Amino acid sequence: ATNITFTLPKNGRVTLKVFNTLGQHVATVVDATYEAGMHQVLFDASSLSSGVYIYTLSSGDFLAAKKMILMK
Repeated sequence: ATNITFTLPKNGRVTLKVFNTLGQHVATVVDATYEAGMHQVLFDASSLSSGVYIYTLSSGDFLAAKKMILMK
């Protein structure tokens, strides 16, 4: 498991999804409305195999993608 931290400048709907390197969706970590401020969510990757994953964080017109390495 790992914690993913993000900060919202204003209230809004947040979606955090995880994809494998083939672009296949493997998990939706967050799909909810959050208030402005700093937030931390726990991603339990126990059902995934070791490897490189990409997670996307979107809120309003903001979209960010980051790499994540899972080692078991």
